[in-house]
Amino acid sequence: MLTGPLQAGDEALAERYRAVLETWQVVELTADIAANAARLRASLHLKLADAVQAASAISINADALVTHDRDFSKVRTLKVLP
Repeated sequence: MLTGPLQAGDEALAERYRAVLETWQVVELTADIAANAARLRASLHLKLADAVQAASAISINADALVTHDRDFSKVRTLKVLP
């Protein structure tokens, strides 16, 4: 999320993104989330980080996951916002 503004040298936008990040809920990685991430990796061929993010969002019944990563379109049980 911060990579684009930082690569463009847009510190003001990066700071706005950081402010948004501070409002988000951090989810502890539990054994259940890890197991569900493994299931997502196996069934949808997601990268490890993507599978952990999806499993974490699903575990807390998140309204949506914000990402530009198209790999998440495979996860049908999760609303993905670009």
